[in-house]
Amino acid sequence: QVQLVESGGGLVQAGGSLRLSCAASESVCSITTMGWYRQAPGNQRERELVASITNRGSTNYANFVKGRFTISRDIAKNTVYLQMNSLKPEDTGVYYCQCRMWPTDYWGQGTQVTVSS
Repeated sequence: QVQLVESGGGLVQAGGSLRLSCAASESVCSITTMGWYRQAPGNQRERELVASITNRGSTNYANFVKGRFTISRDIAKNTVYLQMNSLKPEDTGVYYCQCRMWPTDYWGQGTQVTVSS
């Protein structure tokens, strides 16, 4: 059972920065795509992709974070990062780390990011 542990969330003012980390308990996540998703406040909102990175380092970003967020990974540490700059109040939400596996993806417990205006 792969466990993902996120950290780095918190409260920040608009325009500020945060760096999220996600450490995987198993190295299997190092050979697959990992991603960050977020869920905005409100129970019915689905998780939306923020950014992903393949095992070869190819990245993909949602349009709403392009130019502001950077995803990276340290294969040796089984860890993926999300550097978030120029944060906006609409970036507020719970951020989840994902390790894409078949047939079931693995998810972290989430870390809260709150951006005040």
